[in-house]
Amino acid sequence: MKTVKQMIQETEIGAAFYQATFGIEKEGLRVTPTGELALTAHPVEFGNRSFHPYIQTDYSESQLELITPPLSTIKESYEWLTALHDVALQTLPSDEAIWPISMPMVLPDESVIPIAKLDNKDDVTYREILTEKYGKKKQMISGIHYNFELDDQLVVRLFDCQTDYSNKESFKSMLYLKLTKNFLRYRWLLTYLLGASPTVDKSFFANQKIPQDYVRSIRSSQYGYVNPSEVAVSFHSIEDYVYSLQDMVEKGFLSEEKEFYSAVRFRGTNKAEELLTKGISYLELRSFDLNPFDPFGMSKHTMEFVHLFCLYMIWMDETATTEEIAVGEEMSRLTAMEQPEQISSFQKEGFQLLKQMEEMIQATNGTKSALNCIQEAKKHLIDPNSTIAARMVRGIEEKGSYIDFSLELAKQYKNEATMKPYNLRGFEPLEMSTQLLLFDALQKGIQVEILDAQDQFLKLTFDQHSEFVKNGNMTSKDSYIAPLIMENKTVTKKILDSAGFRVPAGEEYVTLAEGKTAFWRYEQKQIVVKPKSTNYGLGISVFKHAPTKKDYERALEIAFKEDTAVLVEEYIPGTEYRFFVLDGKVPAILLRTPANVVGDGQKSIKELVAEKNEDPLRGEEKHRSPLERIELGELEQLMLKAQGYTIESIPELNTVVYLRENSNISTGGDSIDVTDEIDDSYKQAAIDMSEIIGAKVSGIDLIIPDTTLRSTKDHLGYTVLEANFNPAMHMHAFVYKGKGRRLTMGILKMLFPELWEKEADNE
Repeated sequence: MKTVKQMIQETEIGAAFYQATFGIEKEGLRVTPTGELALTAHPVEFGNRSFHPYIQTDYSESQLELITPPLSTIKESYEWLTALHDVALQTLPSDEAIWPISMPMVLPDESVIPIAKLDNKDDVTYREILTEKYGKKKQMISGIHYNFELDDQLVVRLFDCQTDYSNKESFKSMLYLKLTKNFLRYRWLLTYLLGASPTVDKSFFANQKIPQDYVRSIRSSQYGYVNPSEVAVSFHSIEDYVYSLQDMVEKGFLSEEKEFYSAVRFRGTNKAEELLTKGISYLELRSFDLNPFDPFGMSKHTMEFVHLFCLYMIWMDETATTEEIAVGEEMSRLTAMEQPEQISSFQKEGFQLLKQMEEMIQATNGTKSALNCIQEAKKHLIDPNSTIAARMVRGIEEKGSYIDFSLELAKQYKNEATMKPYNLRGFEPLEMSTQLLLFDALQKGIQVEILDAQDQFLKLTFDQHSEFVKNGNMTSKDSYIAPLIMENKTVTKKILDSAGFRVPAGEEYVTLAEGKTAFWRYEQKQIVVKPKSTNYGLGISVFKHAPTKKDYERALEIAFKEDTAVLVEEYIPGTEYRFFVLDGKVPAILLRTPANVVGDGQKSIKELVAEKNEDPLRGEEKHRSPLERIELGELEQLMLKAQGYTIESIPELNTVVYLRENSNISTGGDSIDVTDEIDDSYKQAAIDMSEIIGAKVSGIDLIIPDTTLRSTKDHLGYTVLEANFNPAMHMHAFVYKGKGRRLTMGILKMLFPELWEKEADNE
């Protein structure tokens, strides 16, 4: 019979060997600022746990469980884990964080620790049984489960080059069984490298005492969360596993099959017996402590090393016997109880394993990053002081207690997650409005698939109902023609004008020469020069006073850089407001103040702009923060010139100097929420305009001279400048002044009304 190594070498699969599917399940206790267990209910903002795919509770109401979906790369898994932490930490009350280590804080009396309040009574009953058998305190030990699935194409390639198995599922189960046996034999190395629960408060153990102050991993030791000694399940074969597990349940040693707390679980079926016909789909590796030095409990580097370790468990020639598995389990327990600064009792075998893993990587043309993982592990094997457990001990000693050590990290990670609530870490390359929509979907339990990150294309699914969303608010609810109408400002004006809405007069020019020739029309007028079809305020010049021919021509040149056609329109005096229309309502109205600085009598305009740009809300990258940096380009200097300034001018104290006429946030403007101050007649006008265009979501820009006056059919109180498809939502959520309006949740309500109906039924 060929070994798996021989199969891999014969097929010359190269990089395909490293393809896999990964998933992370991370538990963590909610903690108060004083280091106590948070006894509040699971936040209602997370929706109902009966269907939430990402945010659950484990044993206790106070014990969060964050679950990434199955993903094809470690990078994606880590990004999702990052994002879920941001969602969780920003949703929790401001005075709650997530405890960053596996062993709990000083716990209250067991009678006070709340069991998870779940809809399914059987799930609650199961937790009550666990309480009777193990006690509540041991249930509060947290960790990480690492789900690992071999790539199906890899399995097929290997299956095709052998003759011992006629069934692909049986062959696949053989691979997983081999991986499991060898993992259990050699997992002591992972306990050494990744052990991260060196101590706990003495009150945790009622009648037990750990021999020394610090160990590598209480959680992985006999003092951790383990089954009673009489529980014995065989990994000799799938059949033996199934029958011995069933036997443990029948004898009452286990209440249910899922109470078997092995370091490895076979997954893919609801009942163990189904493994006999369906085989193993993937493995759940359950032996990992939370790493307090990573904000999310497990580093990307660790994820990669565990992947390599799993591959080597298949690659190696031998398959551990039942007796060798028992030896390996004892080695892991002994390693868990070693002092963190102690050289491993099994260092020699560890070096052999790492050397052979290195040879595997070289034989399969593995990456430099993979080789670096092995080198890093060797360093830790040589120097135990560099391991996570030893570093924790030093940190605990420096802080005075493991409570202070852990609490400081918990607060640090909370601050990092909430510092920039407009960014969803892990998905920063997405536009901010898309990030906000993604945040809300993850929070509510809507399944998300990122179809194309570069194009901002998402697939959202709830209960078999799927919707596609582009750029945060472009959905199937809009008619196909609506974005095309709004993209063309000339067409928009004609449609709205014919429907009785007031629009500015103007002309369209398709060549620069044509526009320049028409200067005679505008030399005595206030005008606006703008591209025909672009958004974000690009290329717009506003002349509140009649322009010179030179400035007019320059404005045309700037506009033609942004589009192949340019509009020259009459300037309408008044204040411009952005009405965000969503599904027949106006949930947000924004007054956007043009880019400006306020003089202090000492600094130049250039210096004032630099000072204002230091505001953390003004980002370096476009559309990655609520406010944009103010530029000092041609348009801004043209604006200054019209006011008699240069960038070196020093404005008098409290003098407001505008650097733009257009008020777009994307060109450095300030955002002020005025939703509650605008009369409903203007909101209805914006709703009617969107309906005529056929848009469920739009940004309607109105000029209103006096908002205290109602707008009527006989006396229209506004002029509509334009309608915008895909209007930015982030600028409403995080405003310079006033109340922030989170519009992305409204997008989800429009797409999935049944989710809110279901939540209401469960209340």
